[in-house]
Order: sequence, then C-alpha cells, then structure tokens
Amino acid sequence: MRIAEISSPDLRHQSNHHERLLSQLDSLIKQAENQNHSPETLSTLSSDLRQTLSRLSQLAPFSNNNNSLKLHIWKLSYRLWNSCVDISNSASVSRSTGFSAETVAILRHVAADLLSLAADLSDVPSPAVKSASFYHKTGLIWHDIKKFDLASTCFERATEIVSKLDIDRISDSGEKKLLLDINIARSRAAWEVLDRNLAITLLNRAKKSLLFGSSEHHKSLASQYLMFAKSVLSKNKNEASSLNEALKLMNEALDLCERGLTEARTREETMELKGLQSKTLRFISAVHLQKGEYESVIKCVRVLREGNFGGGGGDHHASLPVLAMKAWLGLGRYGEAERELRGMVAIKGIPEGIWVSAVEAYFQAAGVAAGAETTKGVFLGLLGRCHVSTKAAVRVAHRVVGDGEDVNEGAAKLRSKVVADLVSDERVQALFTGDGAAKERTAMHAVLWNCASNHFRSKDYETSAEMFEKSMLYLPCDMENRILRAKSFRVLCLCYLGLSQLDRAQEYIIQAEKLEPNIASAFLKFKIYLQKKDHNGAIDQLVVMKMCLDFTPDFLSLSAHEAVACHALPVAVAALSNLLSFYASQTSMPTTEVVVLRTLVTILTQEPGNVSAVLKYSKRAHARASELGPDCFFGKEEVGRRELNWFAATSWNFGTKCGKEKKFEPCIEFLRLASEFYGVLIDGQVEENSIMVCKSLILTVSAMIASENQKQTSLVDTEVKQAVELLDRAAKIMTSLSSGTMEPDLLFMYTFNACDIQGRLNNSEAQLEVVKSFASSKACNPKSLLQLGLTASQGLRSNPQVATFALNECLSALLSSPSPDYENVALTVRKLVAVSSIHRGDTDDDAVYGMYRQAYRIMVGLKEGEYPSEEGKWLAMTAWNRAAVPARLGQVDLAKKWMNVGLELAKQVVGMETYRACMEDFIASFEKKCHELKYNITGNTGQSKPQLIA
Repeated sequence: MRIAEISSPDLRHQSNHHERLLSQLDSLIKQAENQNHSPETLSTLSSDLRQTLSRLSQLAPFSNNNNSLKLHIWKLSYRLWNSCVDISNSASVSRSTGFSAETVAILRHVAADLLSLAADLSDVPSPAVKSASFYHKTGLIWHDIKKFDLASTCFERATEIVSKLDIDRISDSGEKKLLLDINIARSRAAWEVLDRNLAITLLNRAKKSLLFGSSEHHKSLASQYLMFAKSVLSKNKNEASSLNEALKLMNEALDLCERGLTEARTREETMELKGLQSKTLRFISAVHLQKGEYESVIKCVRVLREGNFGGGGGDHHASLPVLAMKAWLGLGRYGEAERELRGMVAIKGIPEGIWVSAVEAYFQAAGVAAGAETTKGVFLGLLGRCHVSTKAAVRVAHRVVGDGEDVNEGAAKLRSKVVADLVSDERVQALFTGDGAAKERTAMHAVLWNCASNHFRSKDYETSAEMFEKSMLYLPCDMENRILRAKSFRVLCLCYLGLSQLDRAQEYIIQAEKLEPNIASAFLKFKIYLQKKDHNGAIDQLVVMKMCLDFTPDFLSLSAHEAVACHALPVAVAALSNLLSFYASQTSMPTTEVVVLRTLVTILTQEPGNVSAVLKYSKRAHARASELGPDCFFGKEEVGRRELNWFAATSWNFGTKCGKEKKFEPCIEFLRLASEFYGVLIDGQVEENSIMVCKSLILTVSAMIASENQKQTSLVDTEVKQAVELLDRAAKIMTSLSSGTMEPDLLFMYTFNACDIQGRLNNSEAQLEVVKSFASSKACNPKSLLQLGLTASQGLRSNPQVATFALNECLSALLSSPSPDYENVALTVRKLVAVSSIHRGDTDDDAVYGMYRQAYRIMVGLKEGEYPSEEGKWLAMTAWNRAAVPARLGQVDLAKKWMNVGLELAKQVVGMETYRACMEDFIASFEKKCHELKYNITGNTGQSKPQLIA
C-alpha cells in the first residue's frame, strides 16, 4: 500500500475537523451579525468565539496548498469585525449603555486573532499589513478603556507581524504610516504602565527607521515626544529631574520639527510643522521659566517673535507676553515687565483669562516693590483700555485678593487696599449696574466678603471693616438683600468691637436691628454693654435676648463665657442664673445643669462676699441631685464621680474657711452639705470618702458649739437633737472603718463634742463611756486626755467622774513616757487635787491625801528644777494648810499627817528652805505641847501657826 493511501484517512479527518470548527464560527458570527443583542448574550457569544478560536488555533499553521480554508477564515474575520463596527455604531447612535466597550473589544480581539491565522493568504494584497492593522485598531480600543496590558499585547502582536516584512519594499504611504503608528501606539502603552525606558526606546527606534522622509511622520513623532514631555510635567511639575526630562523630550520634538520642515512638500505641511515647532518652543520657554532660567525664557520668546512661524512672520501667541513678563519679573526688571503687561492691551484677541493671570503675576512679584499706587495705576489702566466684562472684573478682583494664604500680613493688606480702591472706582461699579449683572454682582460681593473674612480671622479688623464696607457697594438696597445687609452690619459691628470703637459698633448694630431684629443682634448689643463696662445694661439685655423669637439657651451660655472673659462676674452670674431656669422645663440645653452650677460656684468664689450665694447654689445642686438622682444629675461613672467630688470638696473648703474666719453659721451649712455629698461618694467603696463624711459631721457639731459660744446663747433642744444625730452617724462610720485610718485629732474632736452634747442631756454614763473608749484607742495621747479632764472639771455642766478618769489616765500616760512632761504632770496633779477637794471634800480625805502622796513620790529623785517649783510650793503649802482645821478641832493625828506631807513636799522644792525650817520648828513645838497636855489638845497652843498660803 502507498504512503498517500495510508495517510489519507487522517487528512480527511483533519479536513472534517476544520470544516466543523469553521461551521461553528460561522454560526457564532451570524449571531454577532444579529442586531438584537443583550449584554448577557454578547458576553456569552464572545466567550464561545474565544473557545472555538482556541481549538482552531491548535490546528495551525495551515498548509499553503489549503488556500480556500485561509480565505474562508479571512472572510469570517472580516464579517466579525464588521459586526463589531455595527454594534459600536448602533450603541453610539442610541446612546445605549447596555453594551460594555470591553465586550466589543474582546470581539474585535477575536477577529484580529482569527485574521492572523490566515495572514499569509496569497489571494489578498498585503495580508500581513491588514492583520497588523486589526491588531493596531484593537489595541487602540483597549488603550482607550485603560486595559494597557491587553493593548500592549495587540501592539506587540502587530509589531511581530510587520517585523517579518521587508520595509524597503513597502511603497504605500498608508502602510508606512501604519508601521509608525504601531510603534508610537506601543510606546504610549509602555508609557502608561510606567515602562518609560521602553517607551522612549521605541520612539528613538521610530526616529531612526520609520520616518521614511515624510513630514507627516516627523510631525506625528514630534507630537508624541511633546505629549510625553507634557505628561512628565503634569505629574511631577516641580521636581528638577522631571523638568530636565521634559526639556530633553521637548528638544527631541523640536529637532524632529526642524528635520520635518526639510521634508515638507506643501504649504500646509510646512505650516503644520511650524505651528508644532512654535508650540514646542513655548513649552520649552515655560519649562525654563519653571526652572528659574529667565534668560533662556527671554531668548525663546525672542526667537518666537522674530522667527517665521506664521503667515505674517513671528509668533504672536497670547502666552508670549505672559512668559516674557514673568521672566522679566524673575530678573527683577520691573520696567520691562510692565511694558510687556501694557503691550498685552494692544494685542487683540488675548483672552481675558490671560491678561488677568498676567496682572496677578505682576502684582504678586512687583506689587510691594512698585508700590500700591503704581500697581493700582497699571490695573486701572488695563481696565480703562480693554472692554472688560463683569466676569473678568470679578476674576481680576479674586486673583489680586488671592486666597488669604499670604504669610506676609503686609502683602495681604496691600492686596486688599488695591482691590478696595478698584471696586470703589466708579468705572468698575458701572459695570455691575442693571439686572443683567446680578449674578456677577453677587460673585463680586462674595469675593470681597471672603477677603474681609480672611482679614477678620487674622484679627486685622481695620482692613476687614474696610472690605466689608466695600462689599456692601455690591448689595442692592432692596427687600431681597435685606438679610444680607443686616448680616453685613453685624460683622461690621464685630470689626469695630475688635478695634474697641464701641460707639461705631453700636451704630452698626442699631442699623442691623432695624433690618433684622434677631438674637444675633441682641447678643452683639450685650457684648457692647460688656465692653463699655455697663453691667446693669448687660444684665437688662439678657432679658431682651430671652424675648427674641429665635432665642435658644445656648446664647445664655455664650453670654456667660463673654462676661467671664470681660471680668464682668456679676453679669456672668446673672446669665448662668437665667440659664438654670430652663432646666426644669426639660428644654434641650447646651450643657448639663451640674456644669452650670459648678461654673456659677466657681465664678462666685472669684470675689469675696459671695459666701451666701455659693451656699445657695451648692444647696441647689444637692436638692437637684436628690430630686433627679445622683447618676442623672452628676453623670455616671468617672465623670459623675468627678463632679460630685468637686461639689463635696468645695463645700468642705468653704466650710473650713468660714470656720477659720469664725463665720460659724455658714460653716455649719457647708460642712453639713459636704457630709451629704461625700455620703453619696461612699457608694464607690472608697474609705477616704467615709473619713471625709465623718470629718464633716464632727466639724459640723464643733461649729454648732463654737457658734453657741460666739453668740453667747445656748443651743435649743432641736439643735442638740441634730447634734446627737450627726454624732451618731459619725460613730457608725468610725465603727465601720479599719483601725488606724482615723486621724487622732478627729477622734479626739468627736470625743470632745460627744462629751459636750451628752453633758447637755445630763447623761453622765454616756460621757464616761465615750472618754473611756477614747482612752483605750490608739489615737489617745496625754494632751487630749488633759484637755478632756480640764473641760469636764469646770463649767456648769462639769462631770467629776469624767474629769477624774481623764486626769488619772492622763497622769498615767505622762509618767509612763520616757521623758515625762512635768509641766503637764504638775497641772494634772493640781487639777486632780482640786476635783477631789471640791467634789469629795472631807468625806473622802484619804483620796485627797493619796494625791499629795502620789505627788511626793513623783517629785522624789527628780533633778533640781525638773518639777515646776511654783507647783511644788503650791502642793507643799496647801498640804500644810490642810492641817489647820484638824489642829483646831483637836484631831492631832490628822493634823500631824498633813503637816508631815507638807514638810516632805517642801523638802523636794528648791527655794522653800525658810518655810521648811519654820515648819520643822512648828512641828517640834506642836509635838512637845501635845506631849505635855497628854491628849488634852485644845487646838490653841499659845502661839500662832505659820500660814503658808498658795
């Protein structure tokens, strides 16, 4: 069997496979040719076409002998391409948004890929060029919809196809242009994906081999170089490297223009290239200006003006005077810059925007140097020579005023001065007369208003007032602008308030009230009263403000802030007091009630003599907290705790301050309030707050007792009952506290007050129990016990039991000390002797005698002068004198007992030697006489006893 016969079944099978795939493609393309498509069906169709094409591509390449198959593919490709054109056209005509440009681009891409399978068809002229053209057009579409990776794929595929052609044999100008366009398009795609090196390499490659001596090609390539340069400038305008790169690209474009001019064959080609050359030179000039190379700018402008770029000679583009003027300004040559600026007026057709920007540039650079008057003259000269529209006038004013970003306040002020003179010029105002200029009149007002606002924010009130006044020139005096005029008068009032020209400010606010009586005008009147220090007028104005229809409580809060800033504290108090009246009505308020009360109290504390007012508002805070609940009034968690603690601390501080100043009535109220506030804080389980409650309660009772002493009137029964309740509360808190947390002085104060109050109730047992409890505590000390003993031993409500116990405990404590204080020991002994003598008398002589014996034991062994000598003398003499009565009554033993004690005490006291000798003589004589009489003592020995009186 022959080889051909063996292989023929496979060839037939392959042919059948081709036909089946082409049939599928034909069917799918017929669907594409159907005009009734939905976006979903079109998307599905493109997917099916791509899959079928993929299977067909697996069978490529096709045999050169199978020309009919390639021709069939060629026709299918063109049919699909034409259907894409129809779909795009129908979508464009109907402005349908249903078809996505991406879906149509996919169909075109399929058509280009299909055509590439038959790119070597022999029956069609230049099949490779046509296939490359499909890829080029498809790539442009991908590029337009920002699919740069797919665009690059198409351009690279087109480049691959045409690279196999012999360029020298291509004679058709359209095919040559396609080669250049493919290269430029590929370069653009590379530029978009930031592969700039490839983009520039492709342009340089085109410059070497794809110009074909055509001026059109030179122009296209030069335009692309210029486009890339503009792109560099737009993205990195101020970077030196970007400027250099852009300048390099522009020089390439300029070089291509010059070379293209040598290839130009027609006048149109020459003019187009010269126009591009002129445009490129202007851009080069602009880059030099941006780089600060002003001499180069001047050279470029001179070349443009002297060159042959148009039908009439040099280039007279409107940007040239601007470039030249800015370059002269950069060189500091303001005369040449002004000539360029004035020369612009003579050039007809220069857009208003051009000369407006030129005026701005001249003003920015030369305004201060040339002086305000010179700048204004140039500006008004331009307005006088040109037919200026209202829009241009607004733009001029806006450009010269700027955006309020001047760091130099002097420059900003100069700008505003020039604009103020300009807008007040009759020629400028005449432009804005009539209903046709209403829109521009509003715009001019806005420009001037914004300028004035900027100066107001920078606290240049003088310039601000001038600009606000000029803005009112562009506000018609009609009903429509009534509110705007009132607003202008109000801001002028603010400006003159800032300048402290209060009478002028008052004139403006009166005018504003006539046009629009509202809360804003009433509030500004209030500010004027404040600054005039008319406190009564300001307080009366608060009432007027409350009567305004648009009044809100926020203005009272603001009024208080203003009053505090002006140190008008009575006005601030009045404002906040008025504000408090709105809280009961549950109106929406600017701040919480507790903050208002805290602020009120804080303000009142700034001046003396406001104790009663502070107490009043502190009581209100407590009452409102009781009414609403602590969490609702003070706030929750940490915020509420801080507010509550503030009121507690303030009440405490005022209470202690009033106590120091001996103002006991308010002291009692403040301390009682403090105990209530701190009592709420106890819920936070902070022991410190419990201690403060205890302190406040105890000090309240102390203040009540001090007030009684001050007024010299006794506490009534209800007050005594209140004191008992307060002390009971304090006792309960002290019981709950851990040991060692209470201050010793506080515990002593409680004991002292409890003794005093219980004494009023004749409750001796309770008094003694309180003192015993104190004596057993760690807070006990000899001085406190001594004070308790002294207090209990004197007065109408004395208690000898308490006094004796306290003094004995005090004496024990003093003697147990390593270094006893014998001054206090002596005082304690004297008081014990006195208490025992007064309250026990002769019924318990042994107790009194025991005290003297104890004093003697204390004094024995002490250094000279260690025990107070006066107290020692007092003990010795009182003990001796106690023998007088028994001696007269014949109680010999008792008399001798007291004489011996007196003598023993006298022996321990320095300075009693004479007394001691007399005592010894008397005792000897007394004993002798007693012996002689043998128990017949009459008490009269015939000689007088020495009377030693303390």
